[in-house]
Amino acid sequence: MSRFISISLERRGVSCVAELLDKDAPRTCAAVWDALPQGGDIYHAKYARNEVYTMVERFAAEEVGQENPTVTPIPGDVVYFSFPGGMLDRRFKEEKGIDHLPGVVDLALFYGRNNLLLNGDVGWVPGNVYATVVEGLAPMAEACNDVWRSGAVGERLVYRRYEP
Repeated sequence: MSRFISISLERRGVSCVAELLDKDAPRTCAAVWDALPQGGDIYHAKYARNEVYTMVERFAAEEVGQENPTVTPIPGDVVYFSFPGGMLDRRFKEEKGIDHLPGVVDLALFYGRNNLLLNGDVGWVPGNVYATVVEGLAPMAEACNDVWRSGAVGERLVYRRYEP
């Protein structure tokens, strides 16, 4: 039986629905599902292109490792990244208020084409694709683009279990 999550931009009042890819990323799906709801301040990617994300404290008892990885996410991909504390730049961690954490989980939504997960500091940054948007991508993409153009201040990106 398929499982679904909702992904919302709270202030903008926009949500989409994504289906978990349990067969392709079972460990990641289980870890995320068991930890829901998750959310926090939204950020728009600088380099990856059409990506919004939030960073949360690590929530899995054991790190899930790599599964169903990509460095070229497509529109509608929902991606999990786990970053050890040493991988992230000090200033970046301070700006995001996560400098006290030993590592973080980055929960990302890709809403447009031509994305590339290449970081100038560390190189390729593969992420686990664990869900795909099945409903509401167009209005979510419009709202995500508005985050890029109008700003992210005051906006939260929230992931919750969804029951159709």
